[in-house]
Amino acid sequence: MPEMTTLTSREFNQDVGRAKRAADQGPVVITDRGRPAYVLMRHDTYRRLVDQGTSIRDLLSHPESEDVAFEPPRLGEEPLRLVLTS
Repeated sequence: MPEMTTLTSREFNQDVGRAKRAADQGPVVITDRGRPAYVLMRHDTYRRLVDQGTSIRDLLSHPESEDVAFEPPRLGEEPLRLVLTS
């Protein structure tokens, strides 16, 4: 993967075309006062990132989820602690 391009806010404002060309190669970090503030990327890259996650609704609507025992705690009981793994 190529090195990520970094532009200052001023550079971005002065040459948006350069930022867009750089975004064709990978995400572009735009800094504000020397700190990363924004990331510019192609829309298809963004969609891939957003669509990667599976929502709990999707998981619960899966046909095999009917066989999973799930007893949520009642209000006032000890809070449920979830451990997420990838």
